[in-house]
Amino acid sequence: MELSIGLSQEQQLKVSPSLIVLNEILQLSSAELQDQIRRELEENPALEIDSEERRICPNCGGAYRGVVCQRCLGDTANSKISQNLSFEAKTTSDGYSDDYYGGAEADSWGSGGMSYSGEEEFDPLTIVAAERSLTESILADLNATLPDEDMPIAEFLIGSLDERGYLTTEIESVAQAFNCEPARVLAILKELQQIAPAGVGARNLQECLLLQYHYLKEQGVEAPYVENILKNHFEALGSHKFTLIATQLGVSGDEVTAAREFIKKNLSPFPAEGQVGELNGVRYGGSRSEHVLPDVIISEQEGEFKVEVSESRRFYLRLNPMYLSFSNQMGEAGPDASEEDREHIRRYLNRAKTFLANINQRRETMRRITEALVDIQKDFLQNGVRDLRPLTRSALASYLGLHESTVSRATAGKYVMLPNRKVISYNDFFTASLSIKDVIKEILEAEKGKGIDRLTDQVIVEKLAERNIYIARRTVAKYRNQLKILPSTLR
Repeated sequence: MELSIGLSQEQQLKVSPSLIVLNEILQLSSAELQDQIRRELEENPALEIDSEERRICPNCGGAYRGVVCQRCLGDTANSKISQNLSFEAKTTSDGYSDDYYGGAEADSWGSGGMSYSGEEEFDPLTIVAAERSLTESILADLNATLPDEDMPIAEFLIGSLDERGYLTTEIESVAQAFNCEPARVLAILKELQQIAPAGVGARNLQECLLLQYHYLKEQGVEAPYVENILKNHFEALGSHKFTLIATQLGVSGDEVTAAREFIKKNLSPFPAEGQVGELNGVRYGGSRSEHVLPDVIISEQEGEFKVEVSESRRFYLRLNPMYLSFSNQMGEAGPDASEEDREHIRRYLNRAKTFLANINQRRETMRRITEALVDIQKDFLQNGVRDLRPLTRSALASYLGLHESTVSRATAGKYVMLPNRKVISYNDFFTASLSIKDVIKEILEAEKGKGIDRLTDQVIVEKLAERNIYIARRTVAKYRNQLKILPSTLR
């Protein structure tokens, strides 16, 4: 053995700082990208936003000129434009069209007295009141009724509610955490249950239904035997032992059936479902959907699908002309510029060029990925969720010749508008179970419509097999729970 010094060549894969920045921008959502652009504009004088006036459509997220978004104008099925942008063109005496923004008579928006100055861009979404979360609402009401020393316990209880509205912690555990008697925690919980929407704060399904029934009873809505059945015969009710309940109560089977129908019609196992907003950071319930601006728009023109990244119309950035002019006039030995000035201009111009290049690369990557999705999932776009093909991000990456992490970053937390104007998450393209869930939902809706016996998960498995869909019973149960459909014994 001997020691010696020698040279050898080898290749190593190292991630450059520019690639790290590109990946960071690629994974940003649309809202996060807007924040990033805003920060870059504040920090980099060599970058500026195009001052040409453009407006942002709150429906499709694209920029447009004139009175309305021409893309959305022709969609007669979608009434959001007329609801969110209630302005119309006005024709002046000289024959020119004058819209609500710049006309001589257009000095206010609606009846709220909100003035608009032509010098600043007006965003209609700024006049929409922010939704008050259920957490904030309950806290505000409890703060008015509970003493200050009880508020920490109340906040802890509210923080322990899940998206359904159920309490996920034990009273004894809370009492131990705050070194107090369980009776004190229980009294605060009762106050919370009185103030919150009926059923919210319940510790189990039985308590949830009883809370809702007590609320209806206070409003003058009640039915015979319902409270007794919920209190004393709940397990028998869940097992559909109606004859046993009727015998124990000494009433007819029809009266028990009528009480059960009242429970099904008027009480909900998901107490937060009838509300709209946010509970502990989780969206829940209601008929309104969270307003989401799509990152990419898929449209159908003359039988062909077109893909457009909405950010290509939403963000208009450019290099500062003054910095460009200084850079062109300033030579290496420019007499009118010091070395410090040259370094300043060179550094910020390079930074701005890199930032613009990264945004363009992000846009191009998202366009390529979406066009590939259109090619693979064309049947889904044309016919609906039943024709959604099984697809993984790894398979899509191989199809495009990209790394799987690139596809993951480009699709995470982003949304696409389909030709039918529906906005979905990119995740839906990779969720093969959506089509199966749709079939399960159809089977259960048929059950409800025909009034047939409640289908168990095993029966659903057999009906799916008749359609050449083979999944396990536990998978059916999982999908049914995700659809928020109760088991057959509780339906």
